[in-house]
Amino acid sequence: MPNGQQQPPAGGQWYPPEWPDRIRALADGSLTPVPPRLAATVMLLRDTPDGGPVVHMLRRRASMAFAGGAYAYPGGGVDPRDEEHHVGWAGPSQADWAARLGTDPRTAQAIVCGAVRETFEEAGVLLAGPAPDTVVGDTTGDDWEADRQALVARELSFADFLHRRGLWLRSDLLGAWARWITPEFEPRRYDTWFFVAALPEGQRTRNASTEADRTVWIRPADAADGYDKGELLMMPPTISTLRSLEPYGSAADALTAAAAQDLAPVLAQAVLEGGEVVLSWPGHDEFTKRVRLGRPGGPA
Repeated sequence: MPNGQQQPPAGGQWYPPEWPDRIRALADGSLTPVPPRLAATVMLLRDTPDGGPVVHMLRRRASMAFAGGAYAYPGGGVDPRDEEHHVGWAGPSQADWAARLGTDPRTAQAIVCGAVRETFEEAGVLLAGPAPDTVVGDTTGDDWEADRQALVARELSFADFLHRRGLWLRSDLLGAWARWITPEFEPRRYDTWFFVAALPEGQRTRNASTEADRTVWIRPADAADGYDKGELLMMPPTISTLRSLEPYGSAADALTAAAAQDLAPVLAQAVLEGGEVVLSWPGHDEFTKRVRLGRPGGPA
């Protein structure tokens, strides 16, 4: 590739222009990786009458500093406060989740709380109920919205929210699906667990996120096709998990399959080869990029 040109993205892969300089700095030791923050995201599924589930996705506003314009799932950082408080808990225990996620029980509780909280904050869907075998039917009232806003502002921890409303978190409605860690050259890094869940009966999604300008329900195969055509912008973890959902004929099938999903973390690697930096995600060859080393601060 001639010097001065940046390698075009494969399909609709999100590829920020500052990556070459940051990869170069990581390679020469002038960039120190920041520790990743724990995060959780949920692939919310809904069955359709003509067969096959659709997944709920949101498009990040173009003005967002990170992945603007990219399609993603509801998700965000874990709140450390949710490690410490007692939570009404239905389904597999915190110890069971710790074994599945490879963490300790307190951290596992916070990660699962983060997944359920972010789904409520960004999609208006709540995987919790007044009893261990129930789920709330409607979360659209003014009182629910006030609590949702307080959660978004971190004025209220999710554990306190559940306690105030006398709700049980339904951890049995989640299945852990994948784990991706933001590359070491990124200025903001996340250690993110991906979960799968089915839309509870009686609830409906809405665009409740200030970070998104639209939401869609879309078949995983259709979303992947849009990515391949360059019509839908996505980050590698998003398109990878979409492709992995394609074989399942229902939300229940996907939830059953979650128990066998590999949760080994996927972390991008950047190595020097001659005059290029080779960026790869182990086990995911489609995302490999070769970045030509140009002058520092200039184009790759």
